[in-house]
Amino acid sequence: MGRRTRRPAKCRGSSNVHANQLRTQLTDASKFVGSVVVTLFGLLVLTFFIGRMMPVDPVLAIVGDEASSATYERVYRQLGLDQPLYVQFFRFVSDILRGDFGVALLTGRPVIEDIARVFPATIELGTISIIIGTGLGVPLGVLAAVRRNKWPDYTVRFFSLIAYSTPTFWFGLMGLLVFYAFLGWSGGSGRVEIFYTGLVEPITGFLLVDSILVGEWDVFWSALRNIWLPAVVLGLNSMAYISRMTRSFMMEQLSQEYIITARVKGLSQNQVIWRHAFRNIRVQLVTIVALAYGGLLEGAVLVETVFSWPGFGGYLTSNLMIGDMNAVMACTLLVGVLFIALNILSDILYRVFDPRTRSA
Repeated sequence: MGRRTRRPAKCRGSSNVHANQLRTQLTDASKFVGSVVVTLFGLLVLTFFIGRMMPVDPVLAIVGDEASSATYERVYRQLGLDQPLYVQFFRFVSDILRGDFGVALLTGRPVIEDIARVFPATIELGTISIIIGTGLGVPLGVLAAVRRNKWPDYTVRFFSLIAYSTPTFWFGLMGLLVFYAFLGWSGGSGRVEIFYTGLVEPITGFLLVDSILVGEWDVFWSALRNIWLPAVVLGLNSMAYISRMTRSFMMEQLSQEYIITARVKGLSQNQVIWRHAFRNIRVQLVTIVALAYGGLLEGAVLVETVFSWPGFGGYLTSNLMIGDMNAVMACTLLVGVLFIALNILSDILYRVFDPRTRSA
């Protein structure tokens, strides 16, 4: 009888544990979704009201300075600007939920189509830049931490300071002067040389990938020749930031007792550095790299202007100059959504690199 009474109790206890775990996971998931929704709503509110407070008249941007007052009033009412702000806001939100961001003044096409056309160029440039920045920044940061207060540390810190402090447009201009005008190692403006323009129909939107998919190798090499210099210019800034943060994280880990224990056990220098110390900073580096990547996509405006890169930054600048608030607000909203997505990706990678967070 005793055995028969214990077994169901054990089953009930096990089922209660699973139920509690499921309830906790559902609660965490609902909190996560709720925080994302609230953040997106706050982003919509900020985007709308900043757009309304900017010293730009969207009606004049459409009708021009020489339009009659009757034309001005008609367009003013068509845009719904005669309605209260809360009515305009709910109209703005409902349009966005339907995927309607308005029509761009420069092109006469829907803004969402323009962004879909130019954004892959920025993604392609930013991705190569963050690969360069991370590929250089992490090893240099580790080297500076291991050789602390020695010439490698001083060298890395000096060049990181220069790269972080110097404006990217100056690096871009100097790069064009040296590698394009003098040495001829890089292409000029745009994503590809002018006689290759339009030879490859967009498939993914990434010209390097699309040219490989269709077998246009001349276009690929021309695109690679044009992209490497702006990618290096952008990557230098992220390299400086990533190397400084990597150095700081590694110095903290190298001073821990477990590192001393590992060395006492006779582990090699590489094992101590990469298997133990570096392994414990991976989670922190995920956030740093994600933020640096978002900063590259957002801050590519100057580099895209210098290199006449037909990307998101150039599109935003052009529309800001003429006061096209539909395009400006859509671009601002996209940047905010991008940072939210990168934060979500960081949370996911936390759980991949640090198993302890999976039960948190």
